[in-house]
Amino acid sequence: MAKIKSIEDLRKVAKEHRDSIELLVRENDPDGFVIVKVAMATCSIAAGAKEIFDLISEHIEKRGINAIVTKTGCMSYCYAEPTVEVTLPGKEPIVFGDVDVFKADEIIEKYIKNGEILEGIIPLNYRTAESI
Repeated sequence: MAKIKSIEDLRKVAKEHRDSIELLVRENDPDGFVIVKVAMATCSIAAGAKEIFDLISEHIEKRGINAIVTKTGCMSYCYAEPTVEVTLPGKEPIVFGDVDVFKADEIIEKYIKNGEILEGIIPLNYRTAESI
């Protein structure tokens, strides 16, 4: 942690902690929020997931969508990276594979905003046997 040398430094650290706490609270009580998880394992990052995460985070905020955008580990879809899981309020999660910048924008505009099913959905395979 950086040394705090001024009131401005203190305000900056306090804001960072408030933002982190707000995210944790929203993740633990996600009702009403769209949840977007971008896989960020080694193969995901190599396939361009960082760019996809940044784009989705930026565009969700710009469009005023009530969402939580997070990074997650391996979703076991190495063949389809980058992958993005989207959970709309009250719906089951849907995973999109081979997401590029155009597909990411389409996911936001068509699926998240309008609930329109898109091509590129891959079946969930990381659930436990009890939930299948």
